[in-house]
Amino acid sequence: MHARWLLGFGVLASCTKPHKPTSPREVPTPSVQVGACGEPSRDGVISQTPRLDRADRDLDGDGKPEDIVVDRQMCSGDGNCYWNVFKPPPAGSQECARYAGTFAGAALESLAAKGDDNMSDVRGYWNLHGGRLLLQSYRFVRGGYQLVDALLCKRAADDKLDCSDSER
Repeated sequence: MHARWLLGFGVLASCTKPHKPTSPREVPTPSVQVGACGEPSRDGVISQTPRLDRADRDLDGDGKPEDIVVDRQMCSGDGNCYWNVFKPPPAGSQECARYAGTFAGAALESLAAKGDDNMSDVRGYWNLHGGRLLLQSYRFVRGGYQLVDALLCKRAADDKLDCSDSER
């Protein structure tokens, strides 16, 4: 009887999948510091052999779009990417474009709220497994975008997002 119980326990244990420890995802290091001169085709979070795509937007309301560049080589299978933001120099200036930070997400949304220099807040939608999303909000502060808020959400049956911070 005892041997049968041990054999049954062994079979049951072999049928379950071991839990992998979860660890934070590694965030790539940009090639330049926030506020430094940067070239959108080669600076920010970018690979050695970039496949570039653009999503330029007017973030400060001056009528001219800021450069937002993604290296598709750095995107995950879930469509999550790192979007590098560059502020162009003032018209007629000899200054360089300035690296303003990187947004993480499969999609970006400009928000109504503003940070320093009248720059729009931006939300990135990072796809997680099982219909979950990590919403990360960025604000322009002291010359660059900083992550200021993060919410874990899951798509509900009615296609609405249920988020951990339901008061907002």
